[in-house]
Amino acid sequence: MQGTQGSNEHETVGAYALGILDDAEATAFEAHLATCEWCAQQLDELAGMEPMLAALADLPGSGTPAIGESLSAKPSPRLVERLVDDVGERRALKRRRSFYMIAAAAALIIAGPLAVIAANGGNSSGDTPAVATAKTTFDTLSDKVSATDKTTKVSATVAMTKKDWGTLGVVELSNVKGPLKCSLIAVGKNGERETMSSWSVPAWGYGIANATKAEAKAPLYAQGGAALTPNEIDHFEVMTFDGKKLVEVDA
Repeated sequence: MQGTQGSNEHETVGAYALGILDDAEATAFEAHLATCEWCAQQLDELAGMEPMLAALADLPGSGTPAIGESLSAKPSPRLVERLVDDVGERRALKRRRSFYMIAAAAALIIAGPLAVIAANGGNSSGDTPAVATAKTTFDTLSDKVSATDKTTKVSATVAMTKKDWGTLGVVELSNVKGPLKCSLIAVGKNGERETMSSWSVPAWGYGIANATKAEAKAPLYAQGGAALTPNEIDHFEVMTFDGKKLVEVDA
């Protein structure tokens, strides 16, 4: 091939050998390669040079004549310089793309807690949106049952409503100290047990009347669901993960 277009296609052999052409560029060069013996010969000579050129591209002064002159006469220093420059530019582009992706991920991580605070509307009670929603649901439901365990002194009120899929329930838990991991369990009249919700109780607890921490004075609200309908439920249990019953509430 002759002229500027041919010269450019000849020079693409190095980038093709390094595998740094995109799909369209590679397809176009392969069409040229099928009719060009010179490029086919150069491709054979350049095979296996990518690791060396990639290493050179990371060195200070890469792409200078000194680098080209220090390499073998085959291919020519001018071609080697172009290849080193090309590799260096491609690797720098990849590093920039990686930096932008890391920066974007970091921005999302940093923005995450701020988004929660914004959604919370600066609520001084410290309720997260999920807790606030559970409390709102609890307040809107009229069917409520309550109990206080004589031994643990833990109090619970379960608000519930019938759904097409079963029962939506919200438990209000007070006078419970942590650290604990607990679950609200619906127990059917047939003995079936279904876990409706699970949560953690921090060391300072929830619903502690004489607590020094403001967070500990407020009760806990946890929302969940069961496949059992309200008329199929015999009672609710608040259980710790290690099998201790904190309180039982008749349905």
